[in-house]
Amino acid sequence: MLRNRAIKTVFLAGLVALIASVAFSQETATSVPPPYRGVSQHVDGVFVTPVANVPFSATAELESVLILPDGSSEEKRTFNNIARDSLGHIYNERRRMMPYSFTGTPQITRFHIYDPETRLNTFLDPFTHIAHQSVFAKPVAAPTLGVAAQASNRSVQQEDLGNDVMENVAVHGTRTSRTISAQSSGTGQPVVVIDEYWYSDDLHLNMLVKHDDPRTGQQTVTVTHVTRAEPPETVFQIPSSYRVLDETPVGQ
Repeated sequence: MLRNRAIKTVFLAGLVALIASVAFSQETATSVPPPYRGVSQHVDGVFVTPVANVPFSATAELESVLILPDGSSEEKRTFNNIARDSLGHIYNERRRMMPYSFTGTPQITRFHIYDPETRLNTFLDPFTHIAHQSVFAKPVAAPTLGVAAQASNRSVQQEDLGNDVMENVAVHGTRTSRTISAQSSGTGQPVVVIDEYWYSDDLHLNMLVKHDDPRTGQQTVTVTHVTRAEPPETVFQIPSSYRVLDETPVGQ
């Protein structure tokens, strides 16, 4: 299985989203899963596209190896629950990245619900119990590719990795290598940043994403525990204890 090989070789490397920079990939209304932007204090989760008639629930496992200034590494991990119903409603969440020694359940810091019919975007804060809502000006389109489009230039190379199976769904892999010049890398030497995506056309979802930047570290996002049944309606509902704030721009 692809996932077993991936865990043996590298660690991710989780965005998704993008839910803004994401922690949620859905925060940007792009038509394809957005590329990784590099290792940071949080790891982007999975972009869950709001397509109809492909319900599922799953877990996105996020792992990060951050290279510290003294050359040592900091390893953290967490998980996010994700879901989509037959109407295309999507659910995603962000939890704290925790050290590998942590044995509890990572604290949820934010969760996200999107309704493609009304284009209503809702981000819920479990600390303030406020649901921030806004309406997208245009619908979020379903992706046609597993990898976001890359600018056409000599510094970017793309490799087709072929087909495989993960969580009982067919996936297709693509690896993108981007060379950053010595003048721009901050190291005085050319740096090659590698992103790998394994995308399921069936689920409209990146099942595995790897990001490797030798200046900072590695990240991995792996989708596991996929259930193709219809999620409960309550997953996509705002809890009664939350106060709703409409933040849609005036005039939109």
